[in-house]
Amino acid sequence: MEAYREKLLLDVSKLPSVAIGRRNVSWLGNIFYMVIEGTMFLLVIASYFYLRSRSVDWPPAPYMPPALRYGIANVVILLLSLLPARWIQKRAAAGDRPNVRVGLFILAAMALVAIVVRWFEFGALNCRWTDNGYASTVWALLGVHTGHLITEFIETFLIGAIACTPKMEGNRFADADTNSVYWYFVVATALICDLVIYGAPRFI
Repeated sequence: MEAYREKLLLDVSKLPSVAIGRRNVSWLGNIFYMVIEGTMFLLVIASYFYLRSRSVDWPPAPYMPPALRYGIANVVILLLSLLPARWIQKRAAAGDRPNVRVGLFILAAMALVAIVVRWFEFGALNCRWTDNGYASTVWALLGVHTGHLITEFIETFLIGAIACTPKMEGNRFADADTNSVYWYFVVATALICDLVIYGAPRFI
Protein backbone atom coordinates (compact mmCIF):
# COMPACT_ATOMS: atom_id res chain seq x y z
CA MET A 1 0.00 0.00 0.00
CA GLU A 2 2.85 2.41 0.82
CA ALA A 3 4.49 1.80 -2.56
CA TYR A 4 1.19 2.49 -4.29
CA ARG A 5 0.86 5.84 -2.51
CA GLU A 6 4.32 6.89 -3.59
CA LYS A 7 3.40 6.38 -7.24
CA LEU A 8 0.60 8.94 -6.86
CA LEU A 9 2.97 11.69 -5.82
CA LEU A 10 3.47 14.48 -8.34
CA ASP A 11 6.68 16.45 -8.29
CA VAL A 12 5.82 20.14 -8.85
CA SER A 13 9.07 21.55 -7.49
CA LYS A 14 10.16 22.67 -10.95
CA LEU A 15 6.99 24.65 -11.65
CA PRO A 16 7.26 28.46 -11.34
CA SER A 17 6.16 29.86 -8.00
CA VAL A 18 4.52 32.87 -9.65
CA ALA A 19 2.10 32.92 -12.57
CA ILE A 20 1.42 36.09 -14.56
CA GLY A 21 -1.59 36.65 -16.76
CA ARG A 22 -4.32 34.07 -17.26
CA ARG A 23 -2.49 31.48 -15.18
CA ASN A 24 -2.87 33.65 -12.07
CA VAL A 25 -6.14 33.29 -10.16
CA SER A 26 -6.25 37.07 -9.56
CA TRP A 27 -6.53 37.54 -13.33
CA LEU A 28 -9.88 35.75 -13.35
CA GLY A 29 -11.01 37.69 -10.30
CA ASN A 30 -10.13 40.90 -12.13
CA ILE A 31 -12.22 39.79 -15.13
CA PHE A 32 -15.23 39.11 -12.91
CA TYR A 33 -14.78 42.51 -11.28
CA MET A 34 -14.74 44.21 -14.67
CA VAL A 35 -17.94 42.37 -15.63
CA ILE A 36 -19.64 43.73 -12.50
CA GLU A 37 -18.36 47.26 -13.12
CA GLY A 38 -19.26 47.04 -16.81
CA THR A 39 -22.82 46.10 -15.86
CA MET A 40 -23.03 49.26 -13.77
CA PHE A 41 -21.99 51.36 -16.76
CA LEU A 42 -24.57 49.60 -18.93
CA LEU A 43 -27.33 50.36 -16.42
CA VAL A 44 -26.50 54.09 -16.44
CA ILE A 45 -26.27 54.11 -20.25
CA ALA A 46 -29.61 52.28 -20.50
CA SER A 47 -31.17 54.97 -18.27
CA TYR A 48 -29.67 57.64 -20.50
CA PHE A 49 -31.19 56.21 -23.67
CA TYR A 50 -34.50 55.51 -21.98
CA LEU A 51 -34.77 59.20 -21.15
CA ARG A 52 -33.68 60.02 -24.70
CA SER A 53 -36.58 57.95 -26.06
CA ARG A 54 -39.00 60.00 -23.95
CA SER A 55 -37.76 63.37 -25.19
CA VAL A 56 -38.17 65.15 -28.52
CA ASP A 57 -35.15 67.40 -28.06
CA TRP A 58 -31.83 66.02 -26.84
CA PRO A 59 -30.49 67.59 -24.81
CA PRO A 60 -33.75 69.20 -23.72
CA ALA A 61 -34.05 72.87 -24.68
CA PRO A 62 -32.47 75.27 -23.87
CA TYR A 63 -29.41 73.14 -23.06
CA MET A 64 -26.52 72.70 -25.48
CA PRO A 65 -24.50 69.52 -26.08
CA PRO A 66 -21.35 69.24 -23.95
CA ALA A 67 -18.30 71.10 -25.23
CA LEU A 68 -15.81 68.78 -26.92
CA ARG A 69 -12.42 70.23 -26.00
CA TYR A 70 -11.83 68.57 -22.63
CA GLY A 71 -13.46 65.31 -23.67
CA ILE A 72 -11.17 65.06 -26.69
CA ALA A 73 -8.15 65.97 -24.54
CA ASN A 74 -8.92 63.16 -22.14
CA VAL A 75 -9.40 60.67 -24.97
CA VAL A 76 -5.92 61.52 -26.27
CA ILE A 77 -4.39 61.20 -22.78
CA LEU A 78 -6.06 57.86 -22.10
CA LEU A 79 -5.14 56.40 -25.48
CA LEU A 80 -1.50 57.41 -24.96
CA SER A 81 -1.59 55.82 -21.50
CA LEU A 82 -2.03 52.43 -23.14
CA LEU A 83 1.68 52.54 -24.06
CA PRO A 84 3.07 52.53 -20.49
CA ALA A 85 0.35 50.07 -19.43
CA ARG A 86 1.51 47.59 -22.05
CA TRP A 87 5.16 48.29 -21.23
CA ILE A 88 4.46 47.42 -17.57
CA GLN A 89 3.01 44.07 -18.60
CA LYS A 90 6.05 43.17 -20.68
CA ARG A 91 8.56 44.18 -18.01
CA ALA A 92 6.54 42.51 -15.22
CA ALA A 93 6.69 39.22 -17.09
CA ALA A 94 10.47 39.62 -17.22
CA GLY A 95 10.70 40.50 -13.51
CA ASP A 96 12.28 43.84 -14.39
CA ARG A 97 11.64 45.86 -11.22
CA PRO A 98 13.32 49.16 -12.26
CA ASN A 99 11.42 49.45 -15.53
CA VAL A 100 8.14 48.28 -13.97
CA ARG A 101 8.57 51.01 -11.38
CA VAL A 102 9.15 53.67 -14.04
CA GLY A 103 6.17 52.45 -16.05
CA LEU A 104 3.89 52.49 -13.01
CA PHE A 105 4.79 56.06 -12.08
CA ILE A 106 4.34 57.21 -15.68
CA LEU A 107 0.92 55.55 -15.79
CA ALA A 108 -0.02 57.06 -12.42
CA ALA A 109 1.04 60.51 -13.64
CA MET A 110 -1.08 60.15 -16.77
CA ALA A 111 -4.03 59.04 -14.66
CA LEU A 112 -3.61 62.13 -12.48
CA VAL A 113 -3.52 64.38 -15.56
CA ALA A 114 -6.71 62.70 -16.81
CA ILE A 115 -8.37 63.39 -13.45
CA VAL A 116 -7.41 67.07 -13.61
CA VAL A 117 -8.75 67.36 -17.17
CA ARG A 118 -11.89 65.56 -16.03
CA TRP A 119 -12.47 68.33 -13.47
CA PHE A 120 -12.68 70.84 -16.30
CA GLU A 121 -14.72 68.38 -18.34
CA PHE A 122 -17.49 68.50 -15.75
CA GLY A 123 -17.59 72.27 -16.11
CA ALA A 124 -17.98 71.95 -19.88
CA LEU A 125 -21.08 69.73 -19.78
CA ASN A 126 -23.28 72.84 -20.13
CA CYS A 127 -25.61 71.62 -17.39
CA ARG A 128 -25.75 70.98 -13.66
CA TRP A 129 -26.57 67.53 -12.33
CA THR A 130 -29.73 68.87 -10.64
CA ASP A 131 -31.21 70.43 -13.79
CA ASN A 132 -33.15 67.48 -15.23
CA GLY A 133 -32.98 63.77 -16.06
CA TYR A 134 -30.61 64.33 -18.96
CA ALA A 135 -28.19 66.29 -16.80
CA SER A 136 -28.38 63.74 -13.98
CA THR A 137 -27.52 60.78 -16.22
CA VAL A 138 -24.67 62.65 -17.93
CA TRP A 139 -23.15 63.61 -14.60
CA ALA A 140 -23.73 60.11 -13.21
CA LEU A 141 -22.01 58.47 -16.17
CA LEU A 142 -19.02 60.78 -16.04
CA GLY A 143 -18.95 60.59 -12.25
CA VAL A 144 -18.88 56.80 -12.19
CA HIS A 145 -15.97 56.77 -14.60
CA THR A 146 -14.16 59.45 -12.61
CA GLY A 147 -14.42 57.18 -9.57
CA HIS A 148 -12.66 54.48 -11.58
CA LEU A 149 -9.96 56.93 -12.65
CA ILE A 150 -9.28 57.99 -9.07
CA THR A 151 -9.24 54.41 -7.80
CA GLU A 152 -6.89 53.29 -10.55
CA PHE A 153 -4.57 56.25 -9.92
CA ILE A 154 -4.30 55.30 -6.24
CA GLU A 155 -3.75 51.62 -6.99
CA THR A 156 -1.14 52.29 -9.66
CA PHE A 157 0.73 54.75 -7.43
CA LEU A 158 0.74 52.31 -4.50
CA ILE A 159 2.07 49.45 -6.62
CA GLY A 160 4.71 51.88 -7.90
CA ALA A 161 5.62 52.71 -4.29
CA ILE A 162 5.99 49.00 -3.53
CA ALA A 163 8.21 48.72 -6.60
CA CYS A 164 10.61 51.12 -4.86
CA THR A 165 11.21 48.47 -2.18
CA PRO A 166 12.62 44.92 -2.16
CA LYS A 167 9.05 43.68 -1.64
CA MET A 168 8.46 44.08 -5.38
CA GLU A 169 8.93 40.44 -6.28
CA GLY A 170 6.90 37.37 -7.08
CA ASN A 171 3.18 38.05 -6.94
CA ARG A 172 3.73 41.81 -6.90
CA PHE A 173 4.76 41.56 -10.56
CA ALA A 174 1.50 39.71 -11.19
CA ASP A 175 -0.31 42.61 -9.46
CA ALA A 176 1.35 45.08 -11.82
CA ASP A 177 0.25 42.98 -14.80
CA THR A 178 -3.33 42.73 -13.52
CA ASN A 179 -3.38 46.47 -12.89
CA SER A 180 -2.58 47.09 -16.57
CA VAL A 181 -5.43 44.79 -17.63
CA TYR A 182 -7.81 46.81 -15.48
CA TRP A 183 -6.42 50.03 -16.95
CA TYR A 184 -7.43 48.79 -20.40
CA PHE A 185 -10.95 48.47 -19.01
CA VAL A 186 -10.84 52.04 -17.70
CA VAL A 187 -9.77 53.32 -21.11
CA ALA A 188 -12.39 51.25 -22.95
CA THR A 189 -15.21 52.46 -20.71
CA ALA A 190 -14.00 56.06 -21.14
CA LEU A 191 -14.35 55.75 -24.91
CA ILE A 192 -17.85 54.28 -24.57
CA CYS A 193 -18.90 57.01 -22.12
CA ASP A 194 -17.57 59.69 -24.45
CA LEU A 195 -19.51 58.26 -27.38
CA VAL A 196 -22.68 58.47 -25.31
CA ILE A 197 -22.07 61.85 -23.69
CA TYR A 198 -20.67 63.68 -26.71
CA GLY A 199 -22.02 61.68 -29.62
CA ALA A 200 -25.65 61.01 -28.70
CA PRO A 201 -26.67 64.68 -28.30
CA ARG A 202 -25.21 65.48 -31.70
CA PHE A 203 -26.12 62.47 -33.83
CA ILE A 204 -29.09 60.70 -32.20
